[in-house]
Amino acid sequence: MKRFARDRVTLIISHRLSSLMHADQILFVEGGRIVERGTHEELLALGGRYRALHDLQLRPDDERPVAGAA
Repeated sequence: MKRFARDRVTLIISHRLSSLMHADQILFVEGGRIVERGTHEELLALGGRYRALHDLQLRPDDERPVAGAA
């Protein structure tokens, strides 16, 4: 991706945060509104919605909640 985006403005829309880690700017959109904006490192440090989704996606499979489990 870096090779194709070099010297170009590139817009990536993704639910998979690992695809966005090297972006210059990340806009976290929820309900049609930008709720957080920054680099990967800035958004992790902020500790908001991006961080929560990041932690959920990177959690080992055996620690993820099981659908329908109470």
